[in-house]
Amino acid sequence: MRIILATSNKGKVREIRELFAHEEVIPFTDLLGPLEIEENGDTFADNALIKARTVFEALQDDNAVVVSDDSGISVPLLNNEPGIYSARYAGEGASDRQNLEKLVRKLKETGFSATPAFYTAAVAVVGKKGEYVVHGWMHGQIIDTPRGDDGFGYDPIFIPEGYDQTLGELDPKIKRELSHRSKALSLAKPIINMLM
Repeated sequence: MRIILATSNKGKVREIRELFAHEEVIPFTDLLGPLEIEENGDTFADNALIKARTVFEALQDDNAVVVSDDSGISVPLLNNEPGIYSARYAGEGASDRQNLEKLVRKLKETGFSATPAFYTAAVAVVGKKGEYVVHGWMHGQIIDTPRGDDGFGYDPIFIPEGYDQTLGELDPKIKRELSHRSKALSLAKPIINMLM
């Protein structure tokens, strides 16, 4: 049995491989090549399931367990933007930097230099024995001045609760312990083991 990741995001692939270091973990693109997946759900859970189902059906391999996540950052001050649109906040095909810059611009428009925010990760697991979704969260605040070069996405402007450094500045080991994705994947691990 092998774990197939329904993502081609290099940051997510690296993070998930580190968490499942003793398993065979393969991005779906290594097996299927590019695959157009329309993420048209209303929630992180919907989109995670859409991705996992699509890849599982395309693989036609009952010995595979497909794991996908949909995650993003929500800012209550901005009506929970960008939420499920985090990866395309600045438009389809936008880079991480463009998305981050748009969020910083929106924050500055409010007159605040920092405000509470939270990350959500929904992890879907799909195999021949069923479909499951779990969630993880990380709370903190966003700031209007990016700091740090580590991580990806909105990491340079997010300071986790209890810290004074951004995810872009924090040691990767600390980030993994705090990560919304790590929390969701730790809940998904027993499900993956059950399906394998």
